[in-house]
Amino acid sequence: MLFLLVSTLLAGRPVLVRAAISLALAFLVEISQLYHAPWIDAIRQTTLGGLVLGFGFLWTDLVCYSVGIALGVVTESVIGRVKTRL
Repeated sequence: MLFLLVSTLLAGRPVLVRAAISLALAFLVEISQLYHAPWIDAIRQTTLGGLVLGFGFLWTDLVCYSVGIALGVVTESVIGRVKTRL
């Protein structure tokens, strides 16, 4: 989903640039979950803050983000090749 959002906002950029930005943002959000200051925990207690920032750090989430973004890149490449053949 993050790759789709970044791709929508930065449509003119190369796919690898969009993938790198998406991966950096995903990793930053996940790593931010290690930080537990009162002000950021208060943001996490809101519905939107919890959805965006999450609650707990998991190494497996980094793998899932990487796989998801890679699938987005592959899907975009396949769609691009199919479009050029039509």
